[in-house]
Amino acid sequence: MTEFVVEPFSYVNGQPDVKAQLRSAPEDFRVVEDLGYEPEGEGEHHYLYIQKRGENTDWVARQLANFCQVSPRDVAYAGKKDRHAVTEQWFSVHLPGSRRVLNWALFGGDTINVLKSSKHRRKIKLGHLKGNRFEITLREVSDVNRLLHKATSLESGVPNYFGEQRFGQSFGNLHSGLAILSGELVERQRNKRSMYISALRSYLFNRVISTRIDQGTWDSPLDGDVLIEDFTQKVHRYDANDPDQKARFDQCDLHLTAPMWGKGELYSLDKAQMIEKSVVAGYPQISEGLETLGLRQERRSMRLVPRDLHVEVLEEQVVKLSFSLPSGSFATSVLRELCVW
Repeated sequence: MTEFVVEPFSYVNGQPDVKAQLRSAPEDFRVVEDLGYEPEGEGEHHYLYIQKRGENTDWVARQLANFCQVSPRDVAYAGKKDRHAVTEQWFSVHLPGSRRVLNWALFGGDTINVLKSSKHRRKIKLGHLKGNRFEITLREVSDVNRLLHKATSLESGVPNYFGEQRFGQSFGNLHSGLAILSGELVERQRNKRSMYISALRSYLFNRVISTRIDQGTWDSPLDGDVLIEDFTQKVHRYDANDPDQKARFDQCDLHLTAPMWGKGELYSLDKAQMIEKSVVAGYPQISEGLETLGLRQERRSMRLVPRDLHVEVLEEQVVKLSFSLPSGSFATSVLRELCVW
């Protein structure tokens, strides 16, 4: 396979000149999940709201399956959370007809704690959550005033890049995905294969955003652009003559989109479609491979808006940021516009 060179993704205002330490300790990166609903209190799916520190979500799910003496397939969660962090999220365990009385206080240990439990009629579905609340402490900030000034621009949105977690260390997931397409790697574990293929789609998506930033159009609608609603994810074609659409775009209720590549026709048209096709044409192995795998064209917002943003100086060279993000977005995409870590 020809060596693949990973190109950097552009910044809106250039790479930040502020340096900081991120994740000095798990407590410096806190995540609280908003599932978007509460369990009903009855049913054969046991819901556990778990706090974990420095642990992988899949590992916790496996430990929960062992504790309940069920198959790992009977344990579910809405989304993976950062390992090097303190996180809170819901897990569900399917225990149909079980008369066992499980003492959830016995599950866990120093790094896992069940905060509350309930029951529900349905299992948790992957990806079905409203979003997450983040509290992130930056230490050894080289220029606090500069960082505070840059933080004022965050509320208008940042590029909705897939973050470093999606690509893995040194873009390892991306390279593994390329190896699968070339036939050099046969990955039999479904979750790993899915992760590697997702990295390929994510890379093309990021490349489109990066190109639009370079062209000065990442947050300016073009003819043929596709807009997406903030929470419903319903898509609309851009209409320059629709004042309501413009107002909603300015209020960050509607966002421009880029393609999640796959089989089928692009939903974009005209100039927007020309840009997307031009970018993807530079990566035929990825685009053709994704189409061959049967993945279909989808759209994803190019803009990520942190909600309820608060910035607090805790002490000299220590700053805490708090904000909420919708499901599927990355806190590191917000931080990368502020500082280098």
